[in-house]
Amino acid sequence: MNVRSLKLIRDVIINSGKWASIEISQDSVYVEFKDVELGTPKHDEDFSLTVRFAGDSFFTAFYNNIWDVDFLSNYNFKTQLLSEEVYFEVKELKFIDFEYLNTFFHDYKKEKTISSMDDFDIHNIRNDFFMLVETKDIAFVVGGDQMDFFSPFERLDDASLRELSNQWMLYFLRYHMKRNLIKDPMCENHPLYPKK
Repeated sequence: MNVRSLKLIRDVIINSGKWASIEISQDSVYVEFKDVELGTPKHDEDFSLTVRFAGDSFFTAFYNNIWDVDFLSNYNFKTQLLSEEVYFEVKELKFIDFEYLNTFFHDYKKEKTISSMDDFDIHNIRNDFFMLVETKDIAFVVGGDQMDFFSPFERLDDASLRELSNQWMLYFLRYHMKRNLIKDPMCENHPLYPKK
């Protein structure tokens, strides 16, 4: 994905997105976000976006309260597996930003890393790709030498991501033309929505 697409991914997650799950399977880490602004919604579907990192992958959580990262205690070191649902509202998301990573070392007292590499050091990331996410309670960095994005139905590239983003924006505009039928919190609380 190009830089413009990565900025678009940040934008579609940051407005109303929630970090919904993490799955670690040997050398791959999957992070799923719900309530992302992609596609045209159907009444029984969630908007979701999954980011997968593979090849010397890692996941590092930064926290102040151990109970906020309790889900990591279910990681099976022998089989290198973890599959947990979580619920954290996303405050900020960035890609490959060492300056922003330094704020995590300053703002959080503790860190916990799960990595397929024996010599991994969060202070010296050598991976090609990494993503930084901050929530109200914790922050995390996840990365690897390969990064892919998936909707529930397809692997996303620059063109398909742009198309899904355009579909959501058309949905948002149509919603505000006839919003008395149903209420959609994603559209009601959107920064583009004019406040009264």
